[in-house]
Amino acid sequence: MRIASDSYADPERWEREMEQIFKRLPLLVGLSGELPEPGFYKTKNLLGVPLLLTRLKDGSVRAMLNACAHRGMQVAEGEGKCDKFACPYHAWLYGNDGSLQRVYGEDTYGAVDKAAMSLTQLPVYERGGLIFAVLTPGVEVDFEEFLGGMIEDIESLGFADWHYCGQRVIQGANWKVAYDGYLEGYHFAAAHPKTINARTYSNIMEFRGYGPHLLIAFPQRSIAKLNDVPKNERYKHENDGYDFVRTIFPNTSIFVAPEITQVAQLIPGPTVGENTTILHYIHHRKPETAEDTQKLEEMMDWLRDVVQTEDYDLGLKVQNGMASGAFSHVTFGRNERGNQYFHRWLEYYLSDDPERTQPEL
Repeated sequence: MRIASDSYADPERWEREMEQIFKRLPLLVGLSGELPEPGFYKTKNLLGVPLLLTRLKDGSVRAMLNACAHRGMQVAEGEGKCDKFACPYHAWLYGNDGSLQRVYGEDTYGAVDKAAMSLTQLPVYERGGLIFAVLTPGVEVDFEEFLGGMIEDIESLGFADWHYCGQRVIQGANWKVAYDGYLEGYHFAAAHPKTINARTYSNIMEFRGYGPHLLIAFPQRSIAKLNDVPKNERYKHENDGYDFVRTIFPNTSIFVAPEITQVAQLIPGPTVGENTTILHYIHHRKPETAEDTQKLEEMMDWLRDVVQTEDYDLGLKVQNGMASGAFSHVTFGRNERGNQYFHRWLEYYLSDDPERTQPEL
């Protein structure tokens, strides 16, 4: 499969991807563990869109644009726990559900229809310990249809009850350069000789598609021991003979390991040749001692360093190579089925053809 090199470097193409994919499809915006109890909130900025995530008394999550209905000022900063937000510009007061509760100096400002001046709500969906939203207000989307069997698989892992350990932030090349790296193990021997390749065979992969999302299996060097396990029982042996990477189109990759689980959230920009990736980390139980906490911190640092130095730093060189004009196309071999599948789905969502058909793996 051939892909035009300038599709990774063309600003106009990048803008189309942002408008037609990242601002109209469900995106991972956070993990449930970031809002562990009612009253917790967290602000984020995705693609220049200021977000405010809150957890209400009934346990549900709201995703709103972090912009006051008066003059557009951001009403919240950072993260924490509270049930009201006072705009720092003119002190308009909002509940954590986004409702406007008070207008400072209303007797001089004039009458206000408070019900019509709430914070702008975004479509939001929480399931399996993950929080998704659509960045454009009013867009109708069927979250369950879009996430399909992939979210059912993730929900079975029990992330909703896991402890949120923290996050690390790394920088890389164009978002597709970064995403391509999560979709194949062809590079393990060359790029990860002392880390991943020491545990996992290089260039051996199996794929299952759930709509645009992928479940990718990578055999460990110990996989032969599963010969003694009945085939209908082998699914219970994740991390014990094989590993999975789960990708959620267009910006998420999940790797469950015995030591810790990494959820990579890719955020394109601010230019075509850049991305910021937030590496979220969760664990099936909360650390009980300082030593336990330290071990988790060290594992987060180690994984961050591997992804940054062995994947993303290489990706920056790939970006430079493609932008140089050396070749008009890059190619994906038949062993890189996940990459081919991803790029076909990308073209599907960018297409204006009403007769388009969904790609098959």
